[in-house]
Amino acid sequence: EIYQCDWSSDVCSSDLKVLLAARKETASNPVFSLPGGLVEIGETLQEAALRELQEEVGVEARIIGFIDHVEFIERDSDQKVKRHFVVNAFVGEWVSGEATTGPEAPHVMWVDPHSLGGIATTKGLNVILDKAVAIIQN
Repeated sequence: EIYQCDWSSDVCSSDLKVLLAARKETASNPVFSLPGGLVEIGETLQEAALRELQEEVGVEARIIGFIDHVEFIERDSDQKVKRHFVVNAFVGEWVSGEATTGPEAPHVMWVDPHSLGGIATTKGLNVILDKAVAIIQN
């Protein structure tokens, strides 16, 4: 399996917020990204995004647009491909649920996408969030 599906969410209010989660691998030194995970066989990318959002952080949403895809290629010391993920990012509108921590996301937070400040995030997250905001505002 080489596909990973990620998700961006916004709160239905006058203050635009996105939901970020830290992966369990970074629990002691959180690095935040969009909640997401692997696409299961027979599942569409949108179905995977919605399922992962609910499973990881307890939030239900509806997709309002596709943001972009980002490729992550990890190589070993001999430059052979170790892992290759294609992350498909969607923007969604919050429907229900409170963002909660869990085994896969030990830290969650709603943040202003323009004010990440000193929050440690995955590479390129700011670009994805800028695209998400543009979709929401159009």
